[in-house]
Formats: sequence, structure tokens, C-alpha cells
Amino acid sequence: MKIHEYQAKEILRKFKVPVPEGMVAFTVEEAVSAAEKIGGKVWVVKAQIHAGGRGKGGGVKVAKSIDEVRAYAKQILGMNLVTHQTGPEGRVVKRLLIEQGINIDRELYLGITLDRAQSKNVIMVSTEGGVEIEKVAAETPEKILKETIDPAVGIQTYQARKLAFGLGLQGDQLKNAVKFILSLYKTYEDTDASLAEINPLVVTKEGSVIALDAKMNFDDNALYRHPDILEYRDLDEEEPLEIEASKYNLNYIKLDGNVGCMVNGAGLAMATMDIIKLAGGEPANFLDVGGGANKETVANGFKIILSDKNVKAILINIFGGIVRCDRVAQGVIDAVKEINVQVPIVVRLEGTNAEEAGVLLNESGLKFEVAQSLQEAAQKVTTVLN
Repeated sequence: MKIHEYQAKEILRKFKVPVPEGMVAFTVEEAVSAAEKIGGKVWVVKAQIHAGGRGKGGGVKVAKSIDEVRAYAKQILGMNLVTHQTGPEGRVVKRLLIEQGINIDRELYLGITLDRAQSKNVIMVSTEGGVEIEKVAAETPEKILKETIDPAVGIQTYQARKLAFGLGLQGDQLKNAVKFILSLYKTYEDTDASLAEINPLVVTKEGSVIALDAKMNFDDNALYRHPDILEYRDLDEEEPLEIEASKYNLNYIKLDGNVGCMVNGAGLAMATMDIIKLAGGEPANFLDVGGGANKETVANGFKIILSDKNVKAILINIFGGIVRCDRVAQGVIDAVKEINVQVPIVVRLEGTNAEEAGVLLNESGLKFEVAQSLQEAAQKVTTVLN
């Protein structure tokens, strides 16, 4: 689950991680009131959406008067903000973060996430703050320092010092950075986060180390332990079809292609998308219907897939291990008749009673394309598009 920057900073404050003073605003007047309460002579007006690159898209402005705060708030609230992470459709800005201006000396990068290859958390730092870490990794990977954390003992102070030294910090800056890293790691671990990214992490001219920006994602499977974090969920920032699919316990992720995919099992779903790409097609979604693919599950899957207007064909790829293929085939037939699906459907069923399933599909009177292998299925579904 993703949350907004201002929400991430609320969490960081609870764990004594230094962040600028700031307030969320939903209207122009609330933005002005927030700036007046914060005080000072400089404020930052930030669009709050679940995407990076807001500054380049015009969603972050520095205001040097209350009148400028009002003008920028009016300009940003309600705008359709397009960044490299939103895609061309963009996101409508419905809330702002008003923050105090900071006397920045250096901009750094600090991130914590899970290294799945090692099955351990890793802390990454870089002197190249304020730019996409992916760009740094691609062009100057030597500028990224990493420290792997052993889950048996947790983060050690010497590791935080090593990272701070690697950033070229000294004196009070180094001490403050060590405290910051240790506190951020505790935040990450105690909240069951899957990502804690501070970009930029700034060192002020006074020697303070502050999270100028903050991005946090959380493990959905651990949210039952954190009802306070679950309350931060903003459905306006999530894909409507993904929200709808979750109501039916379907694992669905919308993509940009035109081939709808309905598969049982996450691994098989990934392989199905790969082979569609190899055949020259573009998958429109990831959809794992789970082990018990029946009429109701298939019907709900069709509804979700067909809600995407880009879908021009559907590939059903089911392995009958837990469930029998003939039962899945009957479920597909019943669901297609009930929903009146108008796009071509390619079906590949493998496993228990696969032959009987093929007979059912071929004798259903419906225009199914039945495939014997996954490769054949991918070729058939891309062929019907052309």
C-alpha cells in the first residue's frame, strides 16, 4: 500500500525522524492558513499524489509570500499532474502539503528496501540526492553505497556510521546522519514497510539532517497489524479496477496492452504475460483468479477485464491441479453466456480432465479458440488481433 508524502512524514515524526514543519491542505484557504501557522518567510507548496517527479511536472513551488502561497495553491489544486510515474493520463491533485522553507546545504539520497536476492533489508545512500535513483544506478552505480542488514541482529551503529562517512559527512552532520539512519530503519521495521525512501535527504547550513521528501510503501499482508496505517489508504489514488477486483478476492493489476489475461496462479500469470509479449502482443493486465476457478470467479474476472476498454481479446490459461479442467471449462462457458462477451477468447487448459474440457469448449456453440500449449495460445490471441 502506498501513502502520501505528508502521511509518511506524520509516521516519521512519531519515530523522531527529523522532517520540516508542515500541514496538509485540501483548499486554497487551508493552504494559506497553514502557511500563516507555520510562519517564516519561505514556504513550499507540494502536490500530494502517489507518484514521483512532481517538481518537474509543476507540482512543487517555492512561495516567498502569503500571496504566492495562495496563487500556487490555486494553481496546483485540481490540476491534472503528469509525471514520469503517472503515465500520460496524469493524476488530479486533491490535496497539498504546505511546508516551511529549509536552508539547504547538500541534497543526498537514503532508501531502505528488501533485497529479495539476499532475503535481507538493504540501506542505500548516495551523494546524488534530488534525482531518480534509477538514473544514478544506470549511469553512475559507484555513487550508490549499500549496507545489508542481518535480520538476526538488526542494524548496528557502525553500519550507520559507515554510510554517513560514505556521504562525506563530518562533525555534527555525521552524528545527526547516524541518528537519522538508525531512526529511519526502526520506522521501516516497526511499520512493516516495504520501502522507505528519502529523496532528497538534506543537510542544512546549520548542520541538521532532515527528510525533505518522504516516500513509504507497506506490505499489504501485514496491514492487519497496523490499522492506523491502513487508515491512510487513499482510494482516489488507486486504479478503480484494482479496487473492484479486490472485492472479489481477485489479484488484478492493470497494464497498458490490449490482451486480457485470466490465469490461475501468480507464477503462471507472469509466464503468460511474458509469452504474449514474445508472440508480439501486449498484456492488458495481470489477473490471478486463484486455485478454485469456478463460474462465479470466471464471471467476475471477465467483468473486471472487460471494464478496460483497451481489451480486444482475452487469453484464459488455467492449470487444473487443484481444480478440474472440465469444471473450469463449464464455468467459462456459463460465464460467457451470462455476460455476453463480444471479444475473441483463446482458452488453454492443462491438467486434470484437460481433454474433456476441450470437448466441452468445442461443442459449446461458442466461438472459442482452443489451444493445446501456452505458446500456441499466445500465437492465437495475437493473431486474432491482426
